Amino acid sequence: MKDANTLPDQAYSVKLENIFEGPMDLLVYLIRKNEMDIYDIPIALITDQYIEYIDVLQSLNVDLAGDFILMASTLAHIKSRMLIPAHDNEDEEDPRSEITKPLLEYLRMKSAAELLAHRDHLGEDTFTRKAPEDELKLAREDAVIHVGLFELIDAFKKILENIPAEQKLDFSQDRRTVKERISEIIARLEEKESLTFVELFSEDSGRSDVVLTFLAILEMVKMSLINIFQNVPSGVIRIFYL
Repeated sequence: MKDANTLPDQAYSVKLENIFEGPMDLLVYLIRKNEMDIYDIPIALITDQYIEYIDVLQSLNVDLAGDFILMASTLAHIKSRMLIPAHDNEDEEDPRSEITKPLLEYLRMKSAAELLAHRDHLGEDTFTRKAPEDELKLAREDAVIHVGLFELIDAFKKILENIPAEQKLDFSQDRRTVKERISEIIARLEEKESLTFVELFSEDSGRSDVVLTFLAILEMVKMSLINIFQNVPSGVIRIFYL
């Protein structure tokens, strides 16, 4: 098991590429979340939602790679082209093909990579330790999914929406560090083995506390300290200590 004390003190930001999600992943997530037809994407809606996610990521102190900004610009450009009336006598290509074609290619490549990765890791699910009873119970439930980055962002977004907008982020030197927040979460997980997402926050949690917890959770995922699952019918997210 990895020790949280090995994590160095750092600035309150995290680079998104370090958690293996990119601009295409966000686009795929939004398309699937809205149950859209990839060949008939409502570009105005997907553009607005994409930009909204970028705003949320920035509010959570995520250091966005330039590819995310480029994708947002591409979507905005396609949106503007869609507003131009089509001419019946001209055989014009659908402006959305600018994103549909690379998106389909990305999905094909990702599917192939996942297949190869699965072959490379056959047998890796054999563990020597006994999994916590709560985790075993969760694994037996049919309607449970492993939470990815963007589902996690959705959960944090809901928490932020309940905090007054006028609250400013306060990352003064006398406040906790990411490493300290990780230690706090680990201490609670060692007592209970698992926590629901909402149990990470108190009623008086401010925006700084929410952002700090978000960064701590991301670091813990990167360090393979936790697994995060969501019960689909209830929407409850639960964090398990590895």
